[in-house]
Amino acid sequence: MITKDTIIGDILDENAKLAPYFLEMGMHCLGCPSARAETVAQACAVHGVDADELVAKLNAAISE
Repeated sequence: MITKDTIIGDILDENAKLAPYFLEMGMHCLGCPSARAETVAQACAVHGVDADELVAKLNAAISE
């Protein structure tokens, strides 16, 4: 289960198909080491995205 404290690099290592959800929010630097080390909450704060909404979308996607 993904939470707001989950590291983005860990998410993408587990399931690269979730990358579009980050790209949609304007996070186009997914290969950057600093971006991969951020938590979902940190990335959402920088990009002005609701972290709870993104977490819900990510968890729904992995449930399918």
